[in-house]
Amino acid sequence: MSIWDVFDKISAEKGGSQKPEFIIAGLGNPGIQYERTRHNAGFMAIAAMEEKYGFAVQNHKYKALVTTAQIGGKSCLIMKPETFMNNSGEAIEQARAFYKIPLENVLVIYDDISLEPGHLRIRRRGSAGGHNGIKSIIALCGGEDFPRIKIGVGKKPRPDYDLADWVLGKFNEEQSKLFMSRMDDVCSAAELIVSGKTDEAMNKYNK
Repeated sequence: MSIWDVFDKISAEKGGSQKPEFIIAGLGNPGIQYERTRHNAGFMAIAAMEEKYGFAVQNHKYKALVTTAQIGGKSCLIMKPETFMNNSGEAIEQARAFYKIPLENVLVIYDDISLEPGHLRIRRRGSAGGHNGIKSIIALCGGEDFPRIKIGVGKKPRPDYDLADWVLGKFNEEQSKLFMSRMDDVCSAAELIVSGKTDEAMNKYNK
């Protein structure tokens, strides 16, 4: 047994739970000024999971806020990276390497400007599609072969609108209702994915 195996065992015992088999990471930016902005869709999804499953993501480890929870019958490390969006891969790769979790067992939840609020898109793998958080994860974790749940936040209102201003802005009331109406579906999709039923999740929620 290596020293890392010893640390894994101690960490699992201290947390009173099994060693995580999966990572579920919701992407966003830490700080009050970013709360409920479009770019924090992943954080809002994790908040919905906290409410539905009764856990709290509040332990500081791996450059993130984390906890372990049973989702879809699997022990999962739930993460909210605190590295800011563009460096999300730093936190995820640190946790993934520590627990020796294969990349295909890393589920990432994040915002997508190509989808309207209220729309979801689930994929087994894929490119970054211009999303800086996903670019960081691909670069640091060494591949694109990880599942993801994309949550629609809507496209820019006009071509010349600054993209950063758009994703760091907040939903209007109607958009917020559409966005929040899919949070239970995001939780259910995550359950299906970690339980090995990604195709079912895609067929059910890619609408």
